[in-house]
Amino acid sequence: MIDKETRERIIALVKQEVVPAIGCTEPMSVALCTARATEMLGCRPERIEARLSANILKNAMGVGIPGTGMIGLPIAIALGALIGKSEYQLEVLKDLTPEALEEGKQYIAEERIDIQLKKGITEKLYVEITAIAGEKRQTAVIAKSHTNFVSKRMENLSESSSEEELSEPLEAAEENFPLSLRLVYDFATIAPLEEIRFIEETRRYNMNAAREALKGNYGHNLGKTIDRPLSKGIFGNSIYAHIISRTASACDARMGGAMIPVMSNSGSGNQGICATNPVCVYAKENENTEEELIRALMLSHLTAIYIKQSLGTLSALCGCVVASIGSSVGITYLMGGDYERICFSVKNMIANLTGMICDGAKPSCSLKITSGVSTALLSALLSMEGKCVSSSEGIVDDCVDKSIHNLTAIGANGMGPTDEMVLNIMTSKGC
Repeated sequence: MIDKETRERIIALVKQEVVPAIGCTEPMSVALCTARATEMLGCRPERIEARLSANILKNAMGVGIPGTGMIGLPIAIALGALIGKSEYQLEVLKDLTPEALEEGKQYIAEERIDIQLKKGITEKLYVEITAIAGEKRQTAVIAKSHTNFVSKRMENLSESSSEEELSEPLEAAEENFPLSLRLVYDFATIAPLEEIRFIEETRRYNMNAAREALKGNYGHNLGKTIDRPLSKGIFGNSIYAHIISRTASACDARMGGAMIPVMSNSGSGNQGICATNPVCVYAKENENTEEELIRALMLSHLTAIYIKQSLGTLSALCGCVVASIGSSVGITYLMGGDYERICFSVKNMIANLTGMICDGAKPSCSLKITSGVSTALLSALLSMEGKCVSSSEGIVDDCVDKSIHNLTAIGANGMGPTDEMVLNIMTSKGC
C-alpha cells in the first residue's frame, strides 16, 4: 500500500507535468518569456532580443503558431510582447485577435526582433528574452522546463547556485521525485479513484482536439486521410484505424497552428496527445469501465513522466517514443494485463523505437506519432501473448527500469552529436 504522503507527491508531480497548452510548447515558452519581460518593462518594447538554446530553436523553426497562419518564432515573440499574458502560462496567446495579428506582422516587418543562438550553455531548454524601450531593459529567463522562470541569466548561474536563485518561490519542485515502473503501476492501479479522477481531463481536451481537427485541413491531414473511405480498404473499420486516426488528427491540428488547446505531458502537447488518445479510443471500443479508463490514463501519463525524468525535457530522441511507451502500458492494462505483462510491453517498445530522432516540431510529427502508436499496439498485443524481447537482445535488460534507463542514456547522452548534426542540417538546407 502506498502511503498518503507519497500519493500526494505523485499527484502533485502529475498536475505539474500534465497541463493545458495551445500550440507547440517551445514557441509558446518563448512567447511566455517575452510576455513576462514585457510586463517587467511596463510598456511596449521598441526592440526584443531573444537568446535561445539549440533545442528551442530546432523545435520552433517549422511549426505553426496558433491562429496566425504563420510558422516560427518571430510571430510568437511579437504576439508575446503585444497581447501575451504570463498568467496564462502555455496558453499565453489565447487572447489573439485579427487586429493583434496584423500588429504583430508589422512589428516583424519593422525588424524589431533579434533572434540568436545562446552560446556557452549546456542546458537544452533555455529562453532568454530582453525587452528594450529607450534606456530601459528588462530580461526574463526560462530554463529546464517550459514555464520555469529563473531569477538569473545563464552566465550568472554557477554550480553552487541555490534553488532560490534557480526558480521562483512558487514554482513546483516535484520533478525529481524518485519513481520506478513498479511504483507507477501500483499508484495508478490502487490509488483511491477520487484522488486520480482529474486525469480524465486529458480525455476531454485531447479527444476534443481530434474531433475538431477532422472538421478542417491541418498539416498533412494524416488523421483525416486514414478516416476516409479509400483508407478503410487498407486499414479496415478497426480499433487500430480509429486509434491512429484520432491520435494523428489531434497532432495534425496542433502542429498546423490550430487554436485548439490540448493537455500536454512533460512540456509537450504531442506527448500528451500520444499518451491519451490511443488509451481513450481503445477503452471505448473495448467497452472498458470508467474506472479502468481513468487508471489506464494515469498509468500512461505517469509512465511517460517517469521516463522523461532521466531523459530530460528536450532531447535528440523523439518524444513520441516516450509517450507511446505510456500508451502501450495503458492499453496493456485495458487488455487485462498485469504488472509482468506491462513490463513486457515496455521492453518490446524499447527494442523497437529506440533511436527515432527529433528534428523539430512540425506537421510531419503526426507521421512519427503514427509509427509510435502502431508500435504501442503491437507491443501490447505481443505482451498479452506472453511474448517479450529478452535481455540477450540489444539494449533490453532483465530489469525493466534498467531497460528504461538504457533508452534514456542513449537519448540524453549518446545522441548528443546527432542533435548537433540535425540542427546543422536544418539551418543549412538548400542547393
